[in-house]
Amino acid sequence: MATVLITGCSSGFGLETARLFLDRGWTVVATMRTPREDLLPASDRLRILPLDVTDADSIARAVEAAGPIDVLVNNAGIGWLNAAEATPIGMVRDIFETNTLGTIAMVHAVLPQFRARGAGVIVNVTSTVTMATFPLLSAYTASKVAVNAFSEALALETAQIGVRTHIVLPGRAPDTRFADNARGHTGADTAIPEAYAPLATQMFAMFADADAPVTRADDVAEAVWRAATDPAAPLRLPAGADALALAAAA
Repeated sequence: MATVLITGCSSGFGLETARLFLDRGWTVVATMRTPREDLLPASDRLRILPLDVTDADSIARAVEAAGPIDVLVNNAGIGWLNAAEATPIGMVRDIFETNTLGTIAMVHAVLPQFRARGAGVIVNVTSTVTMATFPLLSAYTASKVAVNAFSEALALETAQIGVRTHIVLPGRAPDTRFADNARGHTGADTAIPEAYAPLATQMFAMFADADAPVTRADDVAEAVWRAATDPAAPLRLPAGADALALAAAA
């Protein structure tokens, strides 16, 4: 029975991905900073573990507790929306610590067991903001572009040892907490400098637009499933109607 370890399972993409793999008979190690047993159906194939991807000791404990796994899904991340000049350097560090260095740290922790077996799959969830430029997302976009570049080089390395690496690129997802998190991190909309207020209004309206093509959490879960189970899956897998349209236009 195959086992997947997924980071960031408290909501959104990670939670839906955990549900899908559990429904399809896999053993699931669902990790989150603050474990909650009520988020997923009880199963003898489910383990919920605490994990903070910015903490080396937390990573070591989680990977040891998980035991052998077949697929690593790096989904944990934080959102941020503000002008570059209004983004404190400490916040930039936090974004990169979670979105970029957290992903790299998890790969470092799991890859040795994949290399020893000559098998395994790494799936890194990034974003279509790396494919199209949006204002007020500079720090977030940079953190995800870095993961893409890391993954592309990693894929060339891991192919030599029987391990596959893939990138899943979700589009705009109203059913996740990105916009809410972005608002929360800024403290209030007024934390965005007045000169950039029109851009902020446009961006939050875009997040709230119910008529435009969007990415659903199950779109991302299906893309992760394909990456995990299909040896012919491409390196990059756009996830969601808007993501697929953007990739087709590129």
